[in-house]
Amino acid sequence: MNSVLKLRFKRPMKRLFFIFFIISMAFCSERENQQEVEQDQLPRTINYLALGDSYTIGQGVSPEQRWPNQLIVRIEENDFEVERSKIIAQTGWTTGNLIAALEAEALAEYNLVSLLIGVNNQFQNQDFSIFTEEFDELLEKAVQIVGNKDRVFVVSIPDYGVTPFGSSNAQQIGESIDQYNQYISDRCLASGISFINITEISRQLGDSPGALAPDNLHPSGEQYRAWVDAILPKTIELLNE
Repeated sequence: MNSVLKLRFKRPMKRLFFIFFIISMAFCSERENQQEVEQDQLPRTINYLALGDSYTIGQGVSPEQRWPNQLIVRIEENDFEVERSKIIAQTGWTTGNLIAALEAEALAEYNLVSLLIGVNNQFQNQDFSIFTEEFDELLEKAVQIVGNKDRVFVVSIPDYGVTPFGSSNAQQIGESIDQYNQYISDRCLASGISFINITEISRQLGDSPGALAPDNLHPSGEQYRAWVDAILPKTIELLNE
């Protein structure tokens, strides 16, 4: 009789223990999931370096209209925090000028680097071999700065032949820009580095109303916004890897 009572007593205790165990496991799982969600909601810190020439420094537009600065705003809208950013670029710079500027610069740590360079090599009629050699060097420097080729992206050279400044020689300029961009694209593909083509945007907009800065040569803030629309998806993809 006593053994029967003991058996009946043990069974409810086992059930209670099992229920308690299941509830505990569910609570722990929910807590872990909540911690993961909270972790995902924390801002991911980006330090961004933009390298280039007049197109990167935004000749003729206000600082907030420069495409790297517009890109920063859009990046932060995608739950990243841009803690530090820097533009190393000047109007008229060739690949050689940019190399010299980087050698003279004491750079902090960056985890995102962009490169847009070459139009002044073309405009100054430099030997194409100078561009190819120096562009390769800049690409290597960009990877060294960030320490990861997956956090580097290159933007194509826009076609200034569609502007009033270049209209008298539009075809030759366009063909030459294509040659430069083809090399850039091929080099990026071979190196596993992201290449973003904004040249067709510049050609589509041309000298249409609002597309150019007051100098009728460089892009306006509105055109840079269109560039950023094309640049942003690839940038977010890189940052999420």
